[in-house]
Amino acid sequence: MASTISTEAEDWPGPRLRHADIAQQLAERRAALGNPELPRNAGSNRTDSKRALLAAIEAAGGRW
Repeated sequence: MASTISTEAEDWPGPRLRHADIAQQLAERRAALGNPELPRNAGSNRTDSKRALLAAIEAAGGRW
């Protein structure tokens, strides 16, 4: 499914943020902090189907 551009919010009065700009700012902030390893979600509230999906991804050699 392709992403579409919304035309409904053309009168939005707030600031507009570009993904590329936010990604660049985030990369700069992480670099300034020494690229810390962020804590992962413990996953204690995951459903059985989500656990099965993550196990299948890991079994296939993927990292989620």
